[in-house]
Amino acid sequence: MNQWVRKWFPYLALAGFGAALAWAISFEEPPPADFTFINSTEIKSVDPAIVTGSPEGRIIYAIFEGLYNLDPNTSEPIPGVAKSYEVSPDLTQYTFHLRSNALWSHGEPVLAEDFRWSWRRCLHPETASEYAYQLYYLKNGEKYNTGKVEPGDKVEIELNDRPNPQQMFPSGTMLHGTLKRILEEPIYPGVKDSPVDKIYEVDINGKLVRYSTNSPNAEPCLNLLLDFSEVGVRVEDNYTLVVTLANPTPYFLNLTTFYTLFPVNRECVEKHGYPNWTKVENLITNGPYLMSERLIRDRIRLVKNNMYWDRDHVSLEIIDALAVNSETTGLNMYMNNEVDWVLNVPTSIIPELKKRDDFISAPMLTIYFYRINTNRPPLDNPKVRRALNLALDKSVITDRVLRSGQQPARSFVPPGLPGYQQGLCGAYNIAEAKRLLTEAGYPDGKGLPTIEILYNTMEAHQTIAEVIQSEWKTNLGIDVRLANLEWQSYLATTRDMKYMVARAGWIGDYPDPNTFLDLFTSEGPQNQTGWKNKQYDQLISAAAKEGDKQKRMEMLHQAEQILMDEMPIIPIYYYVSNNMVKPYVTGFYPNIQDLHPLHHIKIDREARNRYLQAP
Repeated sequence: MNQWVRKWFPYLALAGFGAALAWAISFEEPPPADFTFINSTEIKSVDPAIVTGSPEGRIIYAIFEGLYNLDPNTSEPIPGVAKSYEVSPDLTQYTFHLRSNALWSHGEPVLAEDFRWSWRRCLHPETASEYAYQLYYLKNGEKYNTGKVEPGDKVEIELNDRPNPQQMFPSGTMLHGTLKRILEEPIYPGVKDSPVDKIYEVDINGKLVRYSTNSPNAEPCLNLLLDFSEVGVRVEDNYTLVVTLANPTPYFLNLTTFYTLFPVNRECVEKHGYPNWTKVENLITNGPYLMSERLIRDRIRLVKNNMYWDRDHVSLEIIDALAVNSETTGLNMYMNNEVDWVLNVPTSIIPELKKRDDFISAPMLTIYFYRINTNRPPLDNPKVRRALNLALDKSVITDRVLRSGQQPARSFVPPGLPGYQQGLCGAYNIAEAKRLLTEAGYPDGKGLPTIEILYNTMEAHQTIAEVIQSEWKTNLGIDVRLANLEWQSYLATTRDMKYMVARAGWIGDYPDPNTFLDLFTSEGPQNQTGWKNKQYDQLISAAAKEGDKQKRMEMLHQAEQILMDEMPIIPIYYYVSNNMVKPYVTGFYPNIQDLHPLHHIKIDREARNRYLQAP
């Protein structure tokens, strides 16, 4: 060791020790959570306008809040950002009164304009929200979302000058006028069947201007849509929101509890753009919790939002939502007291778990089903689709695999909705299935290509797919292969219709048959089967406008019967919830939507200590 090193070594060592100590302290274990649960999978996003899944919903319900919340005990809407409302006698106009102490997490008030702007963002065609149709109940909501305009309409024109061309908001310069004419010019003049450019002739302050999103023969614009002032949402003042519906909608208040209708912070979205505005370090929210940490494929940490208007009734300070796909792993963590709540458990041991007091099971307004890609031969033939349904003994799945009270399904709409009679598909009948397959040109399954079943990664989905694979092979002679994808890839694959048969589930967003049946309208973004039926569309549309409840329910019944006759989907079973919840947890209520808002949950700490100390 040279003299310089010898001289300064004690000081260098001491400095090194200090640096190491500082480094160790900086990576000190974070405080334990008050409550930890298994959220099944890595979530896609926390943007209320973008997501569609239950794992995402559980986080969004914690960090955002809408006009109304859902009471988990009664399943009735209760005040959220809105403290009260009035509705007109014809059920077409709601006036919501917002509470003045509802704040964003950076301290600014949540205003009526936040809802109007957020609903516009959700309905804007570029957002591509799969749940935008939940705002079609607004007057002209569908017209704005689909971009359909006609002469005489007030329109808004967005010029091609966005501050950041890579993001929608903030918008480019917005102009407003009245549409006078729509002209169509061939893109390739002189070529037969050439596609056309649309040119919109608009009166702006007495001057006629031609606009187009494509044509060089007009002023360029990014969008030309119905003026959003024509859509049924109006700000009367900072704390009064007036909503006008296209038709009477008895369940509209329930819809306001659904995350698609939640507000997002405009300042946050415009500053950071999508998806950056949803990052932990940028996110501004208004719910009972804040997202303080997100570790991909590990956990999301939620902490109590001290800006929340009802913070005094929020008990839990820290919550961890774990991304664990394996039901077996999740249950092991529960048994080892690492988590307090597990949403799904391995089906093989449910009979044993049902004997325990901490196993909570209840009927749900939820259907487990398979989508069928009707654009893929031979699945484009309804006889083949009906044969697949008839050859499936669904009781094998419910009675031998699941074994916790699920019921085989012959309708898409689950039972239990007052005044509604379900449309039914055929019951298990191998002989009839074989006859239909023969009529379709595939006797004993000969000539039928291998069918692939796609499912998202989860043990129960795999087991069910294996049963169906065996049934179709044994009963119809069909070869079936299985494919699984993690959650986000599965969502993208089904959305893009790159599948043959795909596992799916649907939880009713509100207690009405329409929340199930409007999925399969021809242009419905959640349809994802390629199936279209004009009569079905007309019945769903007519039911939305029908004020007589009995007539409306009959229309929905007729629509469901068409769905069950043509079978772009195969209903498999009606869910029951299978939750494991520690006995020291309170505020957890079984309900038909299996929704358990985290800000209602509490921990009895004395009971928890006794539980953990028990031999």
